[in-house]
Amino acid sequence: MDLEISDEMLGTFAPLLVYWIYSGFYVVLGFFAEDYRLHTKQDEDEKNLVSKFDVVKGVLLQQAVQAVVATLLFAVTGSDDSQNSTDENASILVLARQFITAMLVMDTWQYFMHRYMHQNKFLYKHIHSLHHRLIVPYSFGALYNHPIEGLLNDTIGGALSFLLSGMSPRASIFFFSFATIKTVDDHCGLWLPGNLFHMFFSNNSAYHDVHHQLYGNKYNFSQPFFVMWDKILGTYMPYSLEKRPSGGFESRPCKDYKDE
Repeated sequence: MDLEISDEMLGTFAPLLVYWIYSGFYVVLGFFAEDYRLHTKQDEDEKNLVSKFDVVKGVLLQQAVQAVVATLLFAVTGSDDSQNSTDENASILVLARQFITAMLVMDTWQYFMHRYMHQNKFLYKHIHSLHHRLIVPYSFGALYNHPIEGLLNDTIGGALSFLLSGMSPRASIFFFSFATIKTVDDHCGLWLPGNLFHMFFSNNSAYHDVHHQLYGNKYNFSQPFFVMWDKILGTYMPYSLEKRPSGGFESRPCKDYKDE
């Protein structure tokens, strides 16, 4: 008997699986890529304020909430046979428009929500500071957040991206898997030669690493794709990427920004 898996189920669970596979790839690579680290392995182990076991538990909790919300969202929006037929014949241009729309919606939602969680002292202390226990980011800590932040920032942001872009459940499989890979890459703590994300996106692992440092707390809120809102609203912190004498790289902000 053939086991058929619906697009809705794949759209719900494929990004969760992609998260652990892709982050696991970076964990393994990190053992052999010391010369491409943005922080040393010692800094990763000593500077972070949360254990990796607690990070895994936190991510699994957030993913459980995401799965429930996605299941409910697909159930409410539904899809009939005529729509599925149309989806299958959707042109590349239509899919590109949906992807770009979803990316812009997600970026806009997450920028303003993320920035507000920094500016509101209560929200930062009790909710967003959990994510900033990772002073030295690493791949599988990308979705380590307070459950409330995970719901407000990531889950609702994803739902709005899906609804406002008009993409189908099938298209969402690829979009949310791509967004997951991008988010993991931004937190991987590595600067690898030939990384396509670094070539096509200014918002990358070095850009987000600046935000995780104390001097970057008021800058580089944009995630996960573009940096437009940071540039438009004056929260963009340029940086230089320099080789450390001991090996690896360091993302250094411009001095005048750092001293503000």
